[in-house]
Order: sequence, then structure tokens, then C-alpha cells
Amino acid sequence: MIVRDLNDAKNTERHVFSEGWDSVRLLLKSDDMGFSFHITTIHAGAELHMHYKNHLECVYCVDGTGSIEDCATGEVHEIRPGIMYALDKHDKHILRSDAGKPMIMACTFNPPVTGNEVHRADGSYALEDA
Repeated sequence: MIVRDLNDAKNTERHVFSEGWDSVRLLLKSDDMGFSFHITTIHAGAELHMHYKNHLECVYCVDGTGSIEDCATGEVHEIRPGIMYALDKHDKHILRSDAGKPMIMACTFNPPVTGNEVHRADGSYALEDA
């Protein structure tokens, strides 16, 4: 059994920072669960261009508001507490957080991330070879 405290993990190498977001990775590839689980904060007013070419992601909004834009269709969906979205086709997207308050998101990745990933120039995470 794995038990971790989010507040404790915030003070470890599991807390990763990047432009417009930070993420506490509670489950990683090394935990052998087949997915990773993160609590990610999208900073207030952030606009993140992402394209997970190597990973599938499911996200649940815990707090805050914003939107997600599907770059293939131009369709924009509201994000608010209780909304889930899944990038089941490696969807290129733009995630926007409203100004004034960050969005808190619970995220899963398959395959799981190793822990230090940040977005590359094309908006993706690299896929680990091993």
C-alpha cells in the first residue's frame, strides 16, 4: 500500500515547477501502478499550449475556473470544479486559467511520468526509453 500526504510531498523533489504551473507528483512510474497521479496548480491567468504526443491524460478540476480549447476543432470548453476532461487522442490543446485565482487539478498520466518532466517546446513530455 502506498500512502502519501500532499502537504508533505510539496516539500520534496516530487514538487515540480514550470512556467504557468506547478505539480506535486504523488504517484510516479517508480511506484509501479501503471499510471501517475498529480495535483497540479495552473497559475492564475496562465495560458498553456500543450500536446501530449506520448501520454494520455485525464484531468479533474478541484478548484478554480478556466477553459480548454481543442486546437483541432477550435471548440472551447468551460473548466470549473467538477469538470473532467480526458485527452484520449493525444489532443493538442490550450488550457487557460482565469485571472485572479489558480485552478487546482487532479491529473493522471498513462504511461506514468518519472517525476521531473516539464513541457518541451512542442508542448509534450518526452517518453522515457527504459
